[in-house]
Formats: sequence, structure tokens, C-alpha cells
Amino acid sequence: MGGDRFIPIRNSKQMDVASFLLTKENEPVDANNAAASSENQKAWSVSLNGYDIEDAKILHLGGKPLNAPEGYQNNLKVLYSQATTPASLKKSRYISSTPDKILDAPELRNDFYLNLLDWSSRNVLAVGLHNSIYLWDATHGDITFLMKLEREEDYICSVSWTKEGSYLAIGTSDCKVQLWDTENQKRLRSMASHTARVGSLSWNDHILSSGSRSGHIHHHDVRVADHHIFTLAGHSQEVCGLKWSADGRYLASGGNDNLVCVWPRVQEGSASNDGQMVHCWSQHQGAVKALAWCPWQSNILASGGGTSDRHIRVWNVNSGSCISSLDTQSQISSLVFAPNYKELVSGHGYAHNNVVIWKYPSLTKVSELNGPEDRVLSMILSPDSSTIATLAGDETVRLWKSFELDPVRKKAKDKMVKSTSGVIHQSIR
Repeated sequence: MGGDRFIPIRNSKQMDVASFLLTKENEPVDANNAAASSENQKAWSVSLNGYDIEDAKILHLGGKPLNAPEGYQNNLKVLYSQATTPASLKKSRYISSTPDKILDAPELRNDFYLNLLDWSSRNVLAVGLHNSIYLWDATHGDITFLMKLEREEDYICSVSWTKEGSYLAIGTSDCKVQLWDTENQKRLRSMASHTARVGSLSWNDHILSSGSRSGHIHHHDVRVADHHIFTLAGHSQEVCGLKWSADGRYLASGGNDNLVCVWPRVQEGSASNDGQMVHCWSQHQGAVKALAWCPWQSNILASGGGTSDRHIRVWNVNSGSCISSLDTQSQISSLVFAPNYKELVSGHGYAHNNVVIWKYPSLTKVSELNGPEDRVLSMILSPDSSTIATLAGDETVRLWKSFELDPVRKKAKDKMVKSTSGVIHQSIR
């Protein structure tokens, strides 16, 4: 019968020698004679026993592992190397402290309450400069002049792309909302319903919501001639922040009255409860322009307060509670959730004039992006979620590639750019 045990074959002489070596192991060794006698011992052992005495040892615990022969390639890469292998290295996130690109934005209106920057799903950046709109194609770098208001004293107050990225809504100081086909550079319609400038816009399918200095929010159905279908009256001062949630269930609004309001979706036929708030929070002590819905948690809304408040507050819309709050020590003009690394990004005015990346939900600081010489007025995320664009009072648009998913490649590319020409600088018009 066969068995599964392996018993090494040792003759009785080998066992006797091994026993003798174990008893002599702890005796002191004469260092002077050890080297000289080692070769003699080996010769006598081979002559008398027919094998090297070292081979008779049952356990050999002395010394370090032998080095591999020169040129030897070990597929396992563990026996002869104590060096850290690439697989065991922890990849660290690299965030460049300099912008990837800077665009000049001359004649930018330095007004905290306006929303003059938006990035379409087709990778086109729209910027409002005084009374004109310019488009920058982020893929090819082309700049297009879209439109200019007829009267010199009028100015652009807000811009917002449709979800498909083909049409641009423009709010103006003369109380109107214009709708443009950007591909054909054609104005489709001009909608008048407000009594004051329109500083905020947000789309929900075919419904365009607009916030005015009067404190009113209007819903426009852009498909029909009688576009103004509903008015929300919850703010007593200018509506400077307006954001529909990604699922279209809620509209968040922020005002110069320090309020954050949440409204239900617009129902077909305008039911009577459309104008009733879901929530109204008054914890902020400053104007609320910065609003952001979390893309991976649809019930989470972040809001940021102005100079007299400086707090980021995170709300659970389902329960109506404030789940976290953070004093940033600086005016907050904009907030953006960055899904690639589950982070919240804040744009700041006085006193820091910078951008801060926070880990969500802990709100621990990840990095600061410094560079603007004046307050950051607006901030938007690119369609691939890798880049944020900031619009600042120093008349610049800065693009920061802070959220690329391959940080090693980004670091190599960034070093190459720095060693050649530095930051790419271009005018938006």
C-alpha cells in the first residue's frame, strides 16, 4: 500500500554526526582557528563519511540568505530581494498647485451675486463678460463670440446650459431671459416676466427656473408661447443661488436674505401645492449663493454662506436636518461635488480668494488651490468631472485638473509642462 508521508532516508552515521553537532553547538569557537580549519574539516568529512559534515545538520539557522547569482531572474521576486515591489507601493494622490490653463476674461463684472460661468455636457465653457457672451471649446481650444446686448448699459447676469448642451439660457439686467441655439448662433426667444435683473438660472428638462433680484423665482416652460407657468415667492431679497437636483425632484434656492429654500418639482398642470416649500433653513448668517447637490446621494444638499457667515452646511433633504457644518474662515461663493474622489470643493472670496478641496463626508481638508488675485466668483465642474473652472474678480478663468483618475500620469505630465512653457495662457475673446 502506498502512503502520503515522506520520510527522508538518513543512515545511522548521519544521525550520529548530527547528534554530536547539536551537543557541541554552544561551545566557544576559536576565531583564529575557525577559518583555517573549515577547509580541513570539509576534507576529512568527505574522506571519512563520504559527504560534507554541513549536509548532516538537521536545522541550519545561522547567517543571512545567500545572494542570487549575478544576472539571475527570479519570477517570484521574493526569495532574494528585500526591496519594496511596485505592487506593495501605496499610490498617493497628486494635486497640482498650479492651474492647467488660464484664460483672460476682460470686462468681467465683479459682482458676487451673479452667475456668469457654466460648462456644457459638450465640453464648451460659456462666460458672460459685461454685455457679451463668449464660448470656449475645451476640446479644441476654439473661442466663439455668441452675442452682445443691444444697450451698452445692460449687462449679463447669469448663464445656464441645457442638459444636452445645445442651448444656452442667458439672464440679463433688463429683466429678461434669452434662449440661444449656440450651434447656429441664433436667438430662439426672449422671455420677459421678471421685474428686476435675473441673476440665477437652472434647468429641469424643458422647465427653466430663473431667480431675480425681486426675490421671486419663475418657472418657464420653453416649449410654449405662454412660457411663465409659475412663481415661487419665498425670498425677500435677491435670489443668487438656484440649483435643480440631478433627479429633478427638488429645486434649491439661496438668497441675500440668508435663507436656503427647497421646492418640489413642477407638476404638469401646475397643481396648487407647487408653490409650497419642502424646507426653509435660516441657519446661515450671510447671503447664500453657493449650492450643490451630491451626485451620489440625491438627498444631500450643500450650501455656503457669504462674508458674515463663511460656513459650509450639509443638509439631508429627506429629514430636513443639518448633518454637518464647517467654518471655512472665508466668504463662500460656490460649491461643487467632485464624484471621482468623493470630495466637496469650495470657491472663496474675502479673505482667502482661493479654492479648497474637502473630503466628503468628513470635511477634512485635502488641498488648497491658490492663484486668483481677487475673489473667486463662480466655479463649475467639467463634464468628465476631472477639472474645475474658476471665474475670479482678477478677470481670469482658471482650469484646475485636480480630479484626474490617473494621478501618476498627471504628475509626469505636469512636470513636463512646467519644464517647458509653464501655464498655458489664453484670452477668452
